[in-house]
Amino acid sequence: MPPRVFLPGATGFVGSHVLRELRAAGYDVRALVRDRDAKLDAESVVGDLAETGALARAIDGCRYVVHCAALYSFAPHARATMHRVNVLGTAGLLEAARIAGVERAVVTSSSATLHAHAPDGSAYHRSKVEQERAALAARVPVVLVLPTAPIGPGDAKPTPTGRLVLDFARGKIGIAPPRGGMNVVAVEEVARAHVAALERGHEHERYVIGGENLTFEEIWALLARATGRRNPRLRIPYGVLLAAGWCDELRCRYLQPGAEPAVPLEGVRMSRERMFVDARASRSALGLGEPESAGQTFARAVAWYRANAR
Repeated sequence: MPPRVFLPGATGFVGSHVLRELRAAGYDVRALVRDRDAKLDAESVVGDLAETGALARAIDGCRYVVHCAALYSFAPHARATMHRVNVLGTAGLLEAARIAGVERAVVTSSSATLHAHAPDGSAYHRSKVEQERAALAARVPVVLVLPTAPIGPGDAKPTPTGRLVLDFARGKIGIAPPRGGMNVVAVEEVARAHVAALERGHEHERYVIGGENLTFEEIWALLARATGRRNPRLRIPYGVLLAAGWCDELRCRYLQPGAEPAVPLEGVRMSRERMFVDARASRSALGLGEPESAGQTFARAVAWYRANAR
């Protein structure tokens, strides 16, 4: 009988790709879902990360845990929930895994935890820093996977990074990019890294999974090529963007509670940073090959949105 993996987050962007890679590698998967009607290529159990006792029963019989569930949002109303899901949920899940006798857990973190500014950069990044602390304090062997910005097909919700690709493809971005940058990586490579970390990773090790380091100007150029859109030339001073971000923050907090920000304050603040990484050591340790070019990754993401986005 193949080893069974308990997989929270299987319906999410990264988690759905991890599910496919686990199945392709021969694992039996039991997925934690919140919707009884979720259709997956795996056994599904309905549950919540906040219910540690119930999770221990759901994990029973699983040899491993691969934890991909997370909430990522710039919305002010989501900040408390992000802490509950990303931090407390991880701690509860890993305690449940210990009770169930799990041999090893792989936890999806974020490369943002590597940067000195990460705790102050955004509520999401702060929650991932605290998640790592909770994971490393757990009484079950844990391996951490730290992806950069995953790009590719299947980002239906979408994530903030996927929203950038979708908005550019729809012609909704009319200003030149800020001076910062980030590392982007194909989501399929992130998924393969999770399986490699499960099989080859060392306990308490942090594996950074990234592709190309790109300035936002380079990202805009690649998106222009992939979409056929003109690369915007209008540049707005950072101070104006920051003021717009504060106005939108106040709107989402007080005038329209629950609204998603159009100009996320946290995103504006991070836009001047160059969140670059060197993932070569992690790729070598996990036996991963060279990453796909960012141009190919963006082109595939754009093609998927054109075929599937409404």
